[in-house]
Amino acid sequence: MSSPVPSSPRFFWGDQPEEAEFYASQGVKHQHSFYQSPYGRIFTQSFHPIDRETGEDIPIKGVVCLTHGYGSDTGWLFQTTAISYATWGYAAYCADLLGHGRSDGLPGYVGDFEAVAGASLSFFLSVRKDPVYADLPAFLFGESMGGAATTMMYLRSPPDTWTGVILSAPLFIMPEDMKPSKWRLFMFGLLFGIAETWQAMDKKVIRNSIRDPEQLRIMLANPRRYTGTFRVGTMRELARVCEYLQESFTNVTVPFLVVHGTTDGMTAPEGSKMLYEKAQSKDKSLILYEGFYHSLIQGESKENSKRVLGDMREWIDERVKRYGCGITKIVKANEVGVPTVSVSDKQ
Repeated sequence: MSSPVPSSPRFFWGDQPEEAEFYASQGVKHQHSFYQSPYGRIFTQSFHPIDRETGEDIPIKGVVCLTHGYGSDTGWLFQTTAISYATWGYAAYCADLLGHGRSDGLPGYVGDFEAVAGASLSFFLSVRKDPVYADLPAFLFGESMGGAATTMMYLRSPPDTWTGVILSAPLFIMPEDMKPSKWRLFMFGLLFGIAETWQAMDKKVIRNSIRDPEQLRIMLANPRRYTGTFRVGTMRELARVCEYLQESFTNVTVPFLVVHGTTDGMTAPEGSKMLYEKAQSKDKSLILYEGFYHSLIQGESKENSKRVLGDMREWIDERVKRYGCGITKIVKANEVGVPTVSVSDKQ
């Protein structure tokens, strides 16, 4: 007889303390709400730096808009990355992708990547264009499939919208054993869309994704994590998007940092190398971490994660110095005019 599955904790850090107390202890002020995009309603979060002792808002030097990977959401471990950026002096915003977390869409279904990226981009642009942030540097961040979505967002943004882009293990090339069967996709395609949302693709083994066993335990406890088999349309679309982005690398001119583990079993490091080689950006950086797995921030040891975050902090702070105007300002989260609906008002 198998043992019962333990219940999930209330938060990624456990059942206590309460949210407000936890975020205050991290030195951030946290808000969450829903945003109505042209493609569907998405769940959003923001993190602003505060003084840990007094709780007062402290000046920020830029804005970072973050996107999570496939099957994940922003309400669990991923937000630790947003919290890190906030404690470095940035206003951090993130959103659950369509088909993920508390956003609209069929769970695990990414059949229209333009819509998936477009929904989050709509929210991020509303933040970027807000008068309180207009004169500050602004950056996009994405990890794994979120790295592909972030690259799509950059390509779909008006020129000079973003000061820089940071990508962590982005999905540009699937490892051979992760690629969908072209024969199966062809056969499902003969059904004229009937099989689009079927959970009928092979259940791929997630290898070399998360190294730290405690982090893996926390990740698996996420009540909103998508655990089903890949949907037909999702794999078809991701295969198409990988090819499209590879062909679009020469259109990338923004300063960027891309980081990747050399033993990543989920997204091929060759994709990050290809972006670095083909992009027309004059300011571009590639860091390969020897022996690191896929999840560089949430899945590695504390020592390795600290190393990755340190490299990101050094890069973004340097770009603020290079391309910013030397402006810092105190911004209260409730002063930002992004049209949202309170979570408590509409679940």
